[in-house]
Amino acid sequence: MEKVTVETFSEKKAKGEKITILTAYDYPTAKLIDEAGIDAILVGDSLANVILGHENTLAVTVDEMIHHTKAVARATKRALLIGDLPFLSYQTSAEDAIRNAGRLIKEGHAEAVKVEGGSGVMDKIQAILNAGIPVMGHLGLTPQWIHQFGGFKVRGKTTEAAKAIVRDAELLEQAGVFSIVLECVPWQLAKLITELVSVPTIGIGAGPYCDGQVLVLHDILGLSDKFTPKFVKQYAQLNEAIKKALAEFLGEVRGGKFPSLEQSYSMAEEELKKLVEEMKKGVH
Repeated sequence: MEKVTVETFSEKKAKGEKITILTAYDYPTAKLIDEAGIDAILVGDSLANVILGHENTLAVTVDEMIHHTKAVARATKRALLIGDLPFLSYQTSAEDAIRNAGRLIKEGHAEAVKVEGGSGVMDKIQAILNAGIPVMGHLGLTPQWIHQFGGFKVRGKTTEAAKAIVRDAELLEQAGVFSIVLECVPWQLAKLITELVSVPTIGIGAGPYCDGQVLVLHDILGLSDKFTPKFVKQYAQLNEAIKKALAEFLGEVRGGKFPSLEQSYSMAEEELKKLVEEMKKGVH
């Protein structure tokens, strides 16, 4: 299969072909995603809560993002690899934004970075782009702003709030981002923005009219027993399957059923006899 690049995204929008993106945080899941033909892999700052056990995305560090992005990169051959810039890795200054985006590219081997926010961080986004690093924008519910938003809530439900998101989408387009994630916004707003801007829109909880969709792999596989958002469709329920397998392992080991001799290695009879004779003679 042909390698996916940022140019592939714009080509797909022009052809009306949907873009598919999933998250990955390690080698084995990235390999499965890449081999399945998914267009892009996002090493999201959702690493914080999905893998590292934090309550939200704010705690994850640049070093942690690089560590996991490197693992994903080793498995990724075809898909475009996008690394997330975590909280306070770019908001502080344009210099920090370039440095940390550059680290995700140089050390993590990402091929693009994702940055949350619009007009408030536009100078940082522009600085990253000017450094030659492709940027995916992210508007709507931006998890790094949850304390300002008062929690995980749908954004853009009022006329004024929707207009602000539209303006930010236009600014991101003008700056030169290669795509824009729209998270948890009304489908009508996502459809309007998708028709308005020339760059592809990637929906997550933004309805069916975006140019593509992104979801967290662990969500679609049913690997968590936590709250599942309305916009998630579970294509498997692996959480229950894993629990069942663990219970069976526990029971078989305690009951002496595992391992059987079929799962064991054997010694040649003559070697065993020699060993027994030597042990009887006290030869160790």
